[in-house]
Amino acid sequence: MFETGIESYYALVDGKKLRYGYTTGTCAAAAAKAATLLLLTGRAPETVNIMTPKGIGLTLPVEESSRREGAARCAVRKFSGDDPDVTDGALIAAEVSLCPEPGIRIDGGAGVGRVTKPGLKVPVGAAAINPGPRAMIEAAVKEALEETEAVPGLLVIVSVPEGAALAQKTFNPRLGILGGISILGTSGIVEPMSEEALLESIRLEIRQRKALGDRRLILAPGNYGTDFLKTAFGLSEERIVKCSNYIGKALDLAAEAGFKEVLLAGHIGKLVKLSGGIMNTHSREGDGRGELMAACALRAGADGDTARAILACVTTDEMLRILREKGLLEDAMEALGERIDLYVSARVKGALTVGVLVFSDGVGPLCATGPAKEWVSRGEA
Repeated sequence: MFETGIESYYALVDGKKLRYGYTTGTCAAAAAKAATLLLLTGRAPETVNIMTPKGIGLTLPVEESSRREGAARCAVRKFSGDDPDVTDGALIAAEVSLCPEPGIRIDGGAGVGRVTKPGLKVPVGAAAINPGPRAMIEAAVKEALEETEAVPGLLVIVSVPEGAALAQKTFNPRLGILGGISILGTSGIVEPMSEEALLESIRLEIRQRKALGDRRLILAPGNYGTDFLKTAFGLSEERIVKCSNYIGKALDLAAEAGFKEVLLAGHIGKLVKLSGGIMNTHSREGDGRGELMAACALRAGADGDTARAILACVTTDEMLRILREKGLLEDAMEALGERIDLYVSARVKGALTVGVLVFSDGVGPLCATGPAKEWVSRGEA
């Protein structure tokens, strides 16, 4: 079996070895290097060597090669390792052609998206090839030129045959990147289950909302919060940034982007954790839903039997049912809001004004913290 050099790299996640892969940017750089060699030597390389910014050297097979007068095209197949990436297995191609203008110009062709909204790392109108991959492509072409004759200039067109279809499974349409996928990869390497990659996508959406002129950032952990905000405020989905479990990090990124106000809405099953200062709501980071709900019930005057009944529940909906039957729901939710406000305020340290809306499917709105009460009363978001 052919070895690329990535085989010995893996991440240990929950006791399992998960394989590393390489990015679309790495594939585009390798394809561009191969196409440059083919164009200027007339020989199609079977493999090309690429050094990634992470310091991992790879030897990648070239799967497609073709040459015509003044131009050559090669393609390299993307490998994502054990990361659930929709571009895994896609061909990333580069056509390199001679041009009279000096230097190396890089653009996108079929299946590579075009940026239509501000706030991203690439300007409006340009191909969605991020700065890191652009630098990799240019460096790879220069390496090929060291082995061949000098030429006035080269134009590199990156394309992805399946890109338009794959893009519909990504964040690109929400970000205003139309017509294909983005060529990405700061390190050149795909690390499985990468928290960094998820946070970077959240950062991009937040920056874009700021660039589009939003005065207040609207956050939701997922679809439940998004649907609630759409119903309560008539918001379009593109206004809402989904932050997954990374609520604390999303607040940090909001301040980083220059926002002063944030509205966060979510189901009590996640947001109850904020009342205990848990800012990453994934279950592996911390749960305590029953303990936190029982604490709010006790603050509302519940007796020990009620608290124990809440602790025995599996879902927050069951806990809410008990509170409602005991006549404690309103006071317990007021206590919940106070604790959420306490910990969220401690997180943002005055950099942001944050309002939080907590709801459940069965009951509806449960509590509103900080200025969210005023925003709700005025019907604004």
